[in-house]
Amino acid sequence: MLTQTAIRTGSFRQPTAQPHGRPLASSGAGADVIELMGTSMPFVRNSEIYGENEPADYLYKVVRGTVRTYKVMADGRRQIGAFHLPGDVFGFETGDEHTFSAEAITDCRIGVIKRSSLITLAARDNDVARQMWAFTARELQRVQGHMLLLIKSAQERVASFLLEMADRVSAKGAVEPAMSRQDIADYLGLTIETVSRTLTQLEKTAAIEISTARRIVLRNHSALARLNS
Repeated sequence: MLTQTAIRTGSFRQPTAQPHGRPLASSGAGADVIELMGTSMPFVRNSEIYGENEPADYLYKVVRGTVRTYKVMADGRRQIGAFHLPGDVFGFETGDEHTFSAEAITDCRIGVIKRSSLITLAARDNDVARQMWAFTARELQRVQGHMLLLIKSAQERVASFLLEMADRVSAKGAVEPAMSRQDIADYLGLTIETVSRTLTQLEKTAAIEISTARRIVLRNHSALARLNS
């Protein structure tokens, strides 16, 4: 079932739960147009938000939770293109169809807005146009950064990922990624064994401390930054 159908009917696309979409509440003067005009929809963990080659009729903003966008290659390998955290806008396309699929990594609440409505509004409202340009520029910067990441060594990729996550959640001391080791491997273009081995190597050099399966303490930012340079 497409996101479009869920919005029209007001029902959630997953058969396990069918809460109703509702208009997103304004958070004041700083609220962006997706919050003001969009519809808030819940997506349960591992549910699909949209699929590859589906019509790109909507834009999406993460209100709560974490989202992955990915493509399955011809040989069955999965390449994750991005992780989207609260505040991120995703679903931008140059054409009329999605080139990646999007899934909720955790239980999520997503703001959804019709792309054509946003384009129409941006054509007559300079503030909205500037905001959409800023969203688009950030997305382009992210794509370029990911392309450069994939030519680095395994240690450099893992260090870059940890610093990126710490920066995005404003947590300098530790990160608690919502995504699995397999997700991280598919984002970095590595095997899960290489990711685990590299984390162990970084821990041995005292750059990080793996306190739990989900929590990684960044003990030496300078060492990680040198790998990221």
